[in-house]
Amino acid sequence: MLLGAHMSISGGVYNAVIAAKKATCDAIQIFTKQSNQWRAKELTDEEIDRFFKEQKETGVKVACAHDSYLINLGSPEDALYKKSMDSFKIELERCGTLKIQHLVMHPGSHVGSGEEAGLSRIAEAINRIFEQLPDNRTTVCLETTAGQGTNLGYRFEQLAQIIEMVEDKSRMSVCLDTCHIFAAGYPLRDPKEYRATIREFDRIIGLKRLKVIHFNDSKKPFGSKKDRHEHVGDGELGLEPFRNILNDRRLNRVPKILETPKSEDLHEDIENLKILRSLIVKKEAGS
Repeated sequence: MLLGAHMSISGGVYNAVIAAKKATCDAIQIFTKQSNQWRAKELTDEEIDRFFKEQKETGVKVACAHDSYLINLGSPEDALYKKSMDSFKIELERCGTLKIQHLVMHPGSHVGSGEEAGLSRIAEAINRIFEQLPDNRTTVCLETTAGQGTNLGYRFEQLAQIIEMVEDKSRMSVCLDTCHIFAAGYPLRDPKEYRATIREFDRIIGLKRLKVIHFNDSKKPFGSKKDRHEHVGDGELGLEPFRNILNDRRLNRVPKILETPKSEDLHEDIENLKILRSLIVKKEAGS
């Protein structure tokens, strides 16, 4: 079971791994660059070597990276579309350099141009980038969204449609965010409803493509289409959805990453991870 949180790379990507050890993480998610800037500071050999060294010494696994929030591969505006493609390509290259297996991305927003047009642009952008990076093996990990505004990816069918339009499907995976799918209208609390939601995901996308889970409670109610993260058990989801996922054997090997608010001392991550670990049902010896 890999449990962890998103960690800051301030001062160097290796600092995320050091902080993760302090926060009792088994695995983490990082940005490979500043998330609110287009510019990407070059990774030095020294920084890369120390990044690998800290992982080896701490035992913390870097499960995935998350792309910049500025990127919108669904944009109908040509200049932003090209800028987004160029930036996303750089992020995939940085993941390749750092040997990060998955790059999580919010699929994009159609900005009034229509869902079908937006989904087509996203797939077209991914196809172009893959053509330019034939040897890059980092998967593009499409994240489920809440459906706020014109954001795409709030239905499993939309993610499946993007994957279907991408030529090299071996390089495509999915990240399921508990807050987002709850806000989008997928029930998770009742065990029967949870199983039905996971069955639907498996039927439409396939559990084999599920490579990362974001563990976030929700400040907003079921079906609100509002993306507002809350600490585990303190929001509208409560503890049951996390209990359901943590005890679903099919998902044991999928890294589960917190994206909740935190202070410099990381006590919130430590407490959230303690709560999550307490929800795991221990198997009896010999069972």
